[in-house]
Amino acid sequence: MTEVRLNYQTIEFGKTDIHICTLRDRQQFHDPDNTARDLGISSASWPIFGVIWPSGLVLAHYIFDYQTESKRILEVGCGMALSSLLLNKQNADITATDRHPEVEKFLLRNSQLNKDDDIAFERTDWATGNDKLGKFDLIIGSDLLYEDEHIKLLANFIEEHSMPTCEVILVDPGRGRKSKMSRLMIDFGFSSTHSKPANTDYLEKEFKGYILKFERSE
Repeated sequence: MTEVRLNYQTIEFGKTDIHICTLRDRQQFHDPDNTARDLGISSASWPIFGVIWPSGLVLAHYIFDYQTESKRILEVGCGMALSSLLLNKQNADITATDRHPEVEKFLLRNSQLNKDDDIAFERTDWATGNDKLGKFDLIIGSDLLYEDEHIKLLANFIEEHSMPTCEVILVDPGRGRKSKMSRLMIDFGFSSTHSKPANTDYLEKEFKGYILKFERSE
């Protein structure tokens, strides 16, 4: 099996450039040791981690001028980790996570492309409960609500890693599960708001999703 084909691009945030290497397209696949297969990642879903999705762009643009100073930040299900790369460029305290076995390699490559420090990373899923991540002040993620059975796992994972005072920002493209997620977060003591992004001129198509924001104070 041949190696995957790659794409290099630069994404602008104001005067900040983020250089990023991704998979060339969603047709790529490379799992010679069956590492992904053993994690339950099929050949069809394997490349999903490796491209930049509209929700990921919305999250990065939203977080670009967000108040992150002195906050410990976690990106959940980071994939290409565009927001993590941007926050890292801003010298924020960012940690990234994903279950896909190839994510860490791309994260290291892209941190080096941007001439920045390596980003803290842990490969974990939402169900194991044996990671060493600790607690965070701000938790972010994009396009995570894609399976009904994952919603409770995600909410529990976020609660497990939330400080008593915590903000959570999730960008959902409109998969119809935001209300279910919100109810679970409210049960954990968070307030819940849904809003449309203010500007999405950087996207090729209209964004039909929402920014979900959950806040809790000690």
